[in-house]
Amino acid sequence: MNSNLELYLVTDEAACLGRDFYWVVEEAVKGGVTMVQLREKSLSTRAFIERAKRLKAILETYNVPLIINDRLDVALAVDADGVHIGQSDMPFQTAHRLLGEGKIIGLSAEKQDDVLEAEQWNLSYLAVSPLFATPTKTDTEKPWELDGLQWARQQSRHPLVVIGGLHPENVHDAITNGANGVAVVSAICSAPSPREAAQALKSIIQNSILWPAKNF
Repeated sequence: MNSNLELYLVTDEAACLGRDFYWVVEEAVKGGVTMVQLREKSLSTRAFIERAKRLKAILETYNVPLIINDRLDVALAVDADGVHIGQSDMPFQTAHRLLGEGKIIGLSAEKQDDVLEAEQWNLSYLAVSPLFATPTKTDTEKPWELDGLQWARQQSRHPLVVIGGLHPENVHDAITNGANGVAVVSAICSAPSPREAAQALKSIIQNSILWPAKNF
């Protein structure tokens, strides 16, 4: 188990419901978030870099890695801990060459071919997306569901992170069906207390890890 992947927060300022973005993320980290991905689709490059710098300074205090979604230029500009890329983004080999050794590179897998193709690369993790239907991201393939996650676990040598529709009622099933970590957006960002929401999810994840492994 890569402990950095256990509880992975993907940011969404709109999901913070008007509250201070940095406060929400820091509260989540205090509650047990182990990795943070900064995802910004609408900011200018300069604003994205400034946000990444400020967030990195906060996360370094807690020894939590900062991952930048899609934007390798931003990751390089702030010396982030890594990047997360989709199948249609920069090729893995190029990202690895530009970032150098020791950086985290995660890749989204939205269909079976993505999982099989990824076997040739030394990824830090593979994100099975979406595990369940979710309103947060609508431009994806059909959900994997638990049987699809089991298939991905059988086929992949990489640590698996699941994202999409995760909440306290289904996190246990995700872990016991092959996930190494759980990524969430609104389950933490929109919670009345991001810290308490993170604590609850982290507790479920860690308890689920102790269950006997299924034979996939």
